[in-house]
Amino acid sequence: MTNAGASDARDRDTTGRARSARPRDGLGRPLPYGAEGVPRQPEGVLRAPVQTVAEAQALLTAGRPFHAHEVFEDAWKSGPEHERTLWRGLAQLAVGLTHAARGNAVGGARLLRRGAGAIEEWVAERGEERPYGLDLPGLAGWARELAGRVEQDAAPVDARAEAPRLGG
Repeated sequence: MTNAGASDARDRDTTGRARSARPRDGLGRPLPYGAEGVPRQPEGVLRAPVQTVAEAQALLTAGRPFHAHEVFEDAWKSGPEHERTLWRGLAQLAVGLTHAARGNAVGGARLLRRGAGAIEEWVAERGEERPYGLDLPGLAGWARELAGRVEQDAAPVDARAEAPRLGG
């Protein structure tokens, strides 16, 4: 039996999907209700690839990799099938940086390497290293280098200071 009041208390949308209304910090961590958070990134936005890259870069530069991850995720889920590996890999890089900044060294390093592998796979299959102005070899190198440092130091990183340049 479904109770509409319980559904509302659990922050669900009209289709029943979980949607936390709690405010979030710049790394996407939930804050207490009533706290002032950063604006949430709208989900399900259709953007041109160059808009995706520009918006994600602005968020990364601002130290908000969680939000950049959501921009890449929109492209991954709504873009053409042949580009999904690319966008998924970029989303994994952003969420890997998010975990590293939150102090999750194991998860951060794992996601950074997984994202690097996905974009390297995309380059190997397509032979294209700079789609939409992206520097894919540079991003893969950045991710692998950061993953090694994160594992070695096991301390949170500064997301703004570690933000990659998507184009080279």
